[in-house]
Amino acid sequence: MRSVRTAAKVFSSLLGRPFDLDQPGQSGWVVTESSPYGIPLNVAYPRCDPAAVVAAAARATAGWRAAGLHQRAGVAVEILRRLNTRSHELALAVHHTTGLPLEAAFLGAGPRAQDRALETVAHAFAECARVPEDLCAESPRRRRQPLTMRGTSTLVPRGVSLLIGCPDYPLWNGYPGMFASLVTGNPLIVAPHPRAVLPLAITVRIAREVLTEAGHDPDIVTLVAAQPGERLRQRLATDPAVRIVDFTGSARYVGWLEQHAHQAAVFANRTGPNTVLVDSTEDYRGLVRGLARSLCLSSGRVRTTPQNIMVPATAIATDEGPKSLQDFGADLREAMDRLLEHPARAARLLCAVGDEVRAGLVQAARYGRVLHASRQLRHPDHPGADLRSPLMVRLAARDEQIYARGWPGPVVFLVHTDSISHSLALFRRTVRSQGALFAAVHSTNSLVLAAAETAALDVGVHLVQNLSDELPADPSSAIADLPAAGAHFVTGRFQVVRTWQHAVATGSDPAMGGESAWCAAPETDFAADIVTLGGGLVGVQGGD
Repeated sequence: MRSVRTAAKVFSSLLGRPFDLDQPGQSGWVVTESSPYGIPLNVAYPRCDPAAVVAAAARATAGWRAAGLHQRAGVAVEILRRLNTRSHELALAVHHTTGLPLEAAFLGAGPRAQDRALETVAHAFAECARVPEDLCAESPRRRRQPLTMRGTSTLVPRGVSLLIGCPDYPLWNGYPGMFASLVTGNPLIVAPHPRAVLPLAITVRIAREVLTEAGHDPDIVTLVAAQPGERLRQRLATDPAVRIVDFTGSARYVGWLEQHAHQAAVFANRTGPNTVLVDSTEDYRGLVRGLARSLCLSSGRVRTTPQNIMVPATAIATDEGPKSLQDFGADLREAMDRLLEHPARAARLLCAVGDEVRAGLVQAARYGRVLHASRQLRHPDHPGADLRSPLMVRLAARDEQIYARGWPGPVVFLVHTDSISHSLALFRRTVRSQGALFAAVHSTNSLVLAAAETAALDVGVHLVQNLSDELPADPSSAIADLPAAGAHFVTGRFQVVRTWQHAVATGSDPAMGGESAWCAAPETDFAADIVTLGGGLVGVQGGD
């Protein structure tokens, strides 16, 4: 892995100049990003005709399919190995495009993103290796010799895959779809969010270099960048040749994709208002500290950050005695202030925000009762950065039209409900309508925990129970890192086509016994193969 100093020099060398990728259909350059930390980026990306890029990807499909599973997986792991050596450079790219604090940017661009990618390669390899290449079947017939057939199974990729980037964690959210498509034989078009192009552009450049060195068409992976408002991503998503779409983002955009991209398999993670259900706890101070840190972390830009904290009207039973909603709000406010009182620590936790987040903070403060006002804090190293502490607003359960939608940035609603049952009902309703990735429940009652688990299963969100002191910003990392759209996340990217022909039985052929038989190639130890392929991949750590 390159040193931090070397990575900083390489990152600086990318700024203020064209980012050449030698792609088809280029007609000019486009500059889309500005750093929330105030440094000039001015990176110019190739403006390519989307029809030319799609056509090039479609032409590359046959050769990539013919490369075979082992070669595709080997290329994928080599791409990942090189990405690992550039982790600090990628972290700086994420840091200066998304506004994430440097530590969070490193985790989201380096080990955690690469951990997800490697697990995806292993899953994709396993699913593809399960398909037998050689087949034979024997069917008995009355008064005649058995009918013996031999055949082959071929994995046929769906076709061109489109990765639509997000503005917050472009690599952590993007790598699973990217590597799942590549290993299963689908060429990839990457369409980054205009505010976060550079991390994915570096990834695409590395992928094209590896493909070229391995003797493959580099147009198996391409980048399409555009200005905000050009609707280029929508145009690509509905192109008849695009057969797979990956996206993590708002329920509204996911709904649009599912409604209009009929020709494609859409693998989408709906982000929405993540919920914390508070009923009772045996570690009140740990609960408050953990919530305060989770709310401050990256100024709410982590897609698993809680937005809605639901507290019943009855007091919270704690190890310090009953706590009213007022007590809980005051303690949470004090914990956040204490956490952010030191500028250096605040800079490590908070995110540099832009106009969208600032506007959301102003709007959210107009509703309910403000329990903790969002403050602007200065970054010790970047005077131009706008760091914002969380805004906490108390709402009634009837204000569902406010807290049921996702708000950008560090906005948290303390929702006053009638009971824990009422909280669970609201949780079900809001997640079903808006989506979410994460929920937490705090209770000493086993019946409440069971009800919360059932609710989470019904609406399809990850759930953590009674985790105090520090809630995980990414509860699934290093445990089950395929996205929330994980149903058929790998197998939905290919189909199996079989070809049969007559075969002549021979006495020495063990497959031609007296009873019907199916013969296949020996099972593959995919885990050992992936370890062998990834032998050079060092420094990739678990997510937590």
